[in-house]
Amino acid sequence: MGCYIERFWRSAKCERIYLNEYGSIRALIEDVDDYIEFYNHQRFHETLDYKKPMNV
Repeated sequence: MGCYIERFWRSAKCERIYLNEYGSIRALIEDVDDYIEFYNHQRFHETLDYKKPMNV
């Protein structure tokens, strides 16, 4: 399970966090929440045969 969490955070940082400036911790938390929703419900994953995690 650890490698999945590491992969998630790598993706979150490269695709979202490093690309934005946050005016507050609250804004960062809200963006991470949005990214989690995107990652699980909209983003296709190569390791899942280009399926979304919620569909596997």
